[in-house]
Amino acid sequence: MKTQHIIKLTGIIAFAQSVFLFGCKDNVVLPYQPIDSYTQIYMPEAVNGPVVKTLKITDSVQTLIYGANYGGQGYPGNDISVNFAVNEAKADSFNVANKTDYPLLPVGSYTLSSNAAIIPKGKVSTAPLTISIKTNGTGAMDALKTYILPVSISGSPVKVREALRTTFYILKAQPDFNDYSNYDRAKWEIIGFSSQEANGEGPNNGRAVFALDGSIDTFWHTQWSGASPVPPHYIIIDMKEVKNLHGVSFVGRQSDGGGKPNEVNIQVSLDNTTWTDAGTFNLLNNKDLQKQFLPNGFKSARYIKVIINSAYNGSYTQIAEFNAF
Repeated sequence: MKTQHIIKLTGIIAFAQSVFLFGCKDNVVLPYQPIDSYTQIYMPEAVNGPVVKTLKITDSVQTLIYGANYGGQGYPGNDISVNFAVNEAKADSFNVANKTDYPLLPVGSYTLSSNAAIIPKGKVSTAPLTISIKTNGTGAMDALKTYILPVSISGSPVKVREALRTTFYILKAQPDFNDYSNYDRAKWEIIGFSSQEANGEGPNNGRAVFALDGSIDTFWHTQWSGASPVPPHYIIIDMKEVKNLHGVSFVGRQSDGGGKPNEVNIQVSLDNTTWTDAGTFNLLNNKDLQKQFLPNGFKSARYIKVIINSAYNGSYTQIAEFNAF
């Protein structure tokens, strides 16, 4: 037992001696690192990863901030020139790395206040610069569509910190339902449908026209008497004039039965021949008014095709009211 204690004590002393020796600064030789190697410029907006921003759709121009900072010992002894540019290639590398598919922000929808700036002698940053973004009108970004805008820097004579060379702005324009009123449906017409129940629901129900009659107590119901077609179900509406279509609204049949729309796809057309996919979304299983912006952005349209891909608790479907705004 005594021998074991002596061995343990000897080991502890040896360990303590090794810690002491390696901890002494005289025994540590650091490689030579010139001060210039620590001096770099970078984009401060890139420090915390992508800048994710949801903008409001408005006629007013909205802005984001960008700039460059100096990092190193002390302050720069001379002015540092910094250049800024939208780096399209960086969008591809970001999408690959993050398994996303964000398109570049359209060129006409933004403006950089300057492509060049100075970090002045004795200072550590450029003056704040701004990206002006247009969310409404000609050339604006599409509503509800997520875009990427990579802004990169280059500078002289100071090198750039590569990890913070580029700021990735991830941007989406989000509308407000309160800013959009329903269109007048007085001239609208149902010009096509997959099926309707023309007999079994009585004289004032079942047919497709009842989706536009202004009453939540009537409804369009797909056929169930004599046949029971399965989804997808659809109706086609002619608004009689071209409108800027922002979204659509639904009211389900005022009953607790099945058949209320679940997955809905909207397609639009100017001529009832060539159709554009305006997006797919899901509705809730209730009797309330439900509004949806077009997932693929605002569209010019005269014709609307409402396709019900699936319904709750049934292969049939029914709609009390349909509108658009």
